[in-house]
Amino acid sequence: MHREKSGFTLIELVMVIVILAILAVTAIPKYFDMQTQAKASAEKGVLGGVRAGVATFYGNSCSTGTCAYPATLDAAANGACTAANPCFGTVMAQAINDSSWTKASATTWTGPAGTTYTYTAAAGTFE
Repeated sequence: MHREKSGFTLIELVMVIVILAILAVTAIPKYFDMQTQAKASAEKGVLGGVRAGVATFYGNSCSTGTCAYPATLDAAANGACTAANPCFGTVMAQAINDSSWTKASATTWTGPAGTTYTYTAAAGTFE
């Protein structure tokens, strides 16, 4: 009686593992930087919201007869933006309470990607 053996040889299993390792090595770098990209994108979203809020504030003040940019963007204390210390409340309906944003001074904030932004009330710019 002759029995046929079924299954994979050790060489076949090693080759599959090698191929999977090569695929993993090429795919991991693409996903490694995603957290940094996500922070930068979230920062750009907030930046756009603040700029739109400043423009809306200006438009609303013009409709009352006196065009003016907001004197400040919030009443937050210097430090991380949190629920107890929300940032950009003057120009956004939902103030930012994400601790990755930090208020450095009355006119300066640092976003999650590390970029520093300064508000100039005279020109209404947030750059």
